[in-house]
Amino acid sequence: MISHDEHRLDVEVVGIEEVALGVRAVHLGRVDGTDLPPWTPGAHIDVQLGTLTRQYSLCGRTDDLATWRIGVLLEPDSRGGSQFVHGLRPGDKLAVVGPRNNFILQPAAEYLFVAGGIGITPLLPMISAVEAQGLTWRLLYGGRRRASMAFLPELEPYGDRVLISPQDEDGHPDIEGALAQCGPGVHVYCCGPEPLLAAVEERTLTLPAGSTHVERFRPRAAEPGAAADTAFEVVLERTGVTVQVPADEPIVDALLRVGVAVDTSCREGICGSCETRVLEGVPLHRDSLLSDEERAANDTMMVCVGRSSTPRLVLDL
Repeated sequence: MISHDEHRLDVEVVGIEEVALGVRAVHLGRVDGTDLPPWTPGAHIDVQLGTLTRQYSLCGRTDDLATWRIGVLLEPDSRGGSQFVHGLRPGDKLAVVGPRNNFILQPAAEYLFVAGGIGITPLLPMISAVEAQGLTWRLLYGGRRRASMAFLPELEPYGDRVLISPQDEDGHPDIEGALAQCGPGVHVYCCGPEPLLAAVEERTLTLPAGSTHVERFRPRAAEPGAAADTAFEVVLERTGVTVQVPADEPIVDALLRVGVAVDTSCREGICGSCETRVLEGVPLHRDSLLSDEERAANDTMMVCVGRSSTPRLVLDL
């Protein structure tokens, strides 16, 4: 999963659209006017917003290297990132890192896309990609009300392959009904609030392993009965340095004490910037990003939140 083929660059706001009630699409271009890095459906960028860093999915056209588009919901009760974005004006400068893709569109015979609210953003370029390939797909798109559901005009040309399900009209999205229309070999891609993700994960348990893909905005809730954190040691394979990690300190902070800086952004286990290879030992995964199969392999971890199930971890650092 580790790639880290990302770029740090300066961009400016080149356009702004109000695409739904409380949702703003921001178009970004490089300050020097050169092409932006290429990206694939599902990719996101890290955007520096004053003292905050936030991750936003790219939701424009993958063949447009002049501009990137992100969609941002205004959340008055958030920690300030969305308010910052909704205060941007054309010409404002921003620093970004990326693109990075932890939500890769895998080859499949058929696709079911399930979006909740602003979770539609990473799915838009996926839909464009599978449509261009002539593949079978459907979209179930839920939201609180139709007026707050972004990018509806872009979805109209797809006709009945798109089911719009505003909660004030239809209640909760009919996930089981959408799945019932799918054939064997379907892959399900879902992005949205945690209750929707949990519902999709529950209803797709009978699908083959690796068929369900979700992307979270916020960390997964801690599992009930999780073991208390304990101290352990981390060995840095490339230098041979051994670092003691106390029970109350993240691995990334312990590494900083010995002068080793690992890229971090969210520090919540959702962005993937600190993903690190594990060479020995068994990590205790606390992220909301790795799949069950990737967790079971125990060959990579997010060192911002992950810990160790064994007294010693050897990392590829």
